[in-house]
Amino acid sequence: MSETQNKGISFFSKYLSLWVILCIGAGVAIGHFLPGIPAFLGNFEYFHVSIPVAILIWLMIYPMMLKVDFASIRNAGKKPKGLIITLVVNWLIKPFTMYAIAWFFLKVVFRKFIPDALSTQYLAGAVLLGAAPCTAMVFVWSYLAGGDAGYTVVQVAINDLVILFAFTPIVGFLLGVSNVQVPWGTLILSVVLFVVIPLSAGAFTRTKLVKRHGKEWFETVFLKKFDGVTEAGLLLTLIILFSFQGETILEHPLDILMIAVPLILQTYLIFGIGYGWAKAWKVPYEIAAPAGMIGASNFFELAVAVAVSLFGLSSGAALATTVGVLTEVPIMLTLVRISKATRSKFPSMAAEELAR
Repeated sequence: MSETQNKGISFFSKYLSLWVILCIGAGVAIGHFLPGIPAFLGNFEYFHVSIPVAILIWLMIYPMMLKVDFASIRNAGKKPKGLIITLVVNWLIKPFTMYAIAWFFLKVVFRKFIPDALSTQYLAGAVLLGAAPCTAMVFVWSYLAGGDAGYTVVQVAINDLVILFAFTPIVGFLLGVSNVQVPWGTLILSVVLFVVIPLSAGAFTRTKLVKRHGKEWFETVFLKKFDGVTEAGLLLTLIILFSFQGETILEHPLDILMIAVPLILQTYLIFGIGYGWAKAWKVPYEIAAPAGMIGASNFFELAVAVAVSLFGLSSGAALATTVGVLTEVPIMLTLVRISKATRSKFPSMAAEELAR
């Protein structure tokens, strides 16, 4: 790669937050002034999963999957601390703190601004987000933060299994409803698109090219070709997501801000719990960072699908899950920066291996 290309990528990554802001603005502008574009892209949806967004997420995840060492996947069980943190935070803490924080703000702090029935639906949407740990985007956050790719795959896969039997009773308990059903089409399609396909493609590519050209060429030449691809896919995803909701943002700015407050606080709280626990437990940084981020991030495709099926497409619950989509990327990028800034406070996996 030329020096000019390296400088371009460095400049691109250094000012990623600025590009995020610009892409959010561009997405809202497209949604407002060129509504035909998101309307057209919205036609390509299956089981509440946007195919254009899925392709971009796949583009973001694929470079990370190329780095997956399958030996690290097999050995993940020998390092259970990261898995324990992920499971406890996601299923014994996160749904209940989400309910408590959202109830306090939507039912108490903002009660003069939101009708009671509507605040109940907003609360329901927040709970759906809180009970759905991330499947797709956490690969991106782990990649950007320098997490271990193989261990992240295991963490995500185990959470997807737990969703099968824990999501429905938790949501039913917190919302007091009995007709919650896991949208199997959304769940299965998301797992296939965001885990199975990119992982299989990455493994196939890695195996073939390492066998043909050697591991050193693969890591020093081939992987360099994907520098900046994840970031570019992230920004294009932002434009599409915000273009889908451009009119909603402009029509309901106050409601969106009020819903965003508890969602943002919850994100930082859950990350702090998981990441702080990992530090106290002396978990290596490469495992600690994604362990904190899986809880902080959400499986918004699942949350949106359940909100629509339970409450309707134009419901307050559906709007609240949409706000979760809109706030996730900017907030998670700040957590990536926090993680990288505190990396030196954690042991590293390399240091652990040398100590053995």
